Amino acid sequence: QVQLTESGGGLVQAGGSLRLSCAASERGFSKYHMGWFRQAPGKEREFVVAISRNDGRTLYADSVKGRFTISRDNAKNTVFLQMNNLKPEDTAVYYCAATTTYLAIATTLYNYWGQGTQVTVSS
Repeated sequence: QVQLTESGGGLVQAGGSLRLSCAASERGFSKYHMGWFRQAPGKEREFVVAISRNDGRTLYADSVKGRFTISRDNAKNTVFLQMNNLKPEDTAVYYCAATTTYLAIATTLYNYWGQGTQVTVSS
């Protein structure tokens, strides 16, 4: 069972950037499609972006297209989320998740989740 640990969250002003990382505990990292989700206070967890396990395919939520970029380094068992031009509405706890099924946006298809990292964007 893979364990996921996010890092890189923090407080940033609107227009700023942050880079989140998610480290996986096992060597079989390349068998997982990876996703980032976020949850703001009082709201449901929502899809942000996902990347396929080894061919670079990606899916992005419309709200982050052109601002966020997902990447992964299978040799380092890590997935990254580069977030640029951050907006106050991006404020949320960000979670990384893993699935062996297929590249997906539905939270229910992801089997493994990290504990989350807080991102706060001030106006």
